[in-house]
Amino acid sequence: MSTPLERAVEVMDRLRSPGGCPWDAAQTHESLTRYLLEETYEVLEAIETGNLALLREELGDLLLQVLFHARLTQELPAGEAFGIDDVAGDLVDKLVRRHPHVFAGVAAGSADELNETWERQKVVEKGRTSALDGVPTAQPALALAAKLVSRSARAGLEPAAGWRGADEFGERLFAMVEEAVAAGVDPEGALRRTVWAYRAAMQAAETAAPAGESPEK
Repeated sequence: MSTPLERAVEVMDRLRSPGGCPWDAAQTHESLTRYLLEETYEVLEAIETGNLALLREELGDLLLQVLFHARLTQELPAGEAFGIDDVAGDLVDKLVRRHPHVFAGVAAGSADELNETWERQKVVEKGRTSALDGVPTAQPALALAAKLVSRSARAGLEPAAGWRGADEFGERLFAMVEEAVAAGVDPEGALRRTVWAYRAAMQAAETAAPAGESPEK
């Protein structure tokens, strides 16, 4: 009897097969990117609101995106094709390789030391030659700034003089990012928590507004 995960793979296969769903059959990696991004943000919102029922649902939607992309690559020519089992196998190998303190009897050290070890392993495994390698530039600007500041500090780099000056507000925001990273604070998460508090305050103001009076006034 199939497990629910195996059944999900079977359903995905059926949707992409001849006689399946025309919409699913027409999708590509590129056409699905918007949904991957949307589902990721919906998972984040479920976490931020503490809605476990919604989190369960949204994790399923995110899993669908993984299954979909893996099914698309499975259809590639021999030598290029891989499927969900290959993706899972690579993940298992990576987790075991990067956790020698769990699977190979190596001393664990502190959480910070383990994180540093993890970063060094990624550099070696991926053959990175630049502190910029592996930093996705499509991520939100605040998160991107924090990642670059962190990478710069780890590599002991000091950006070339005169790089600032493009935008006054951008400079001020970037200075706050540098301050947050130095303090061990995730600026993206800090701002999101503040935005949620602001949103709640707006809702409270709307509720408290006299009947018939627009809270926008």
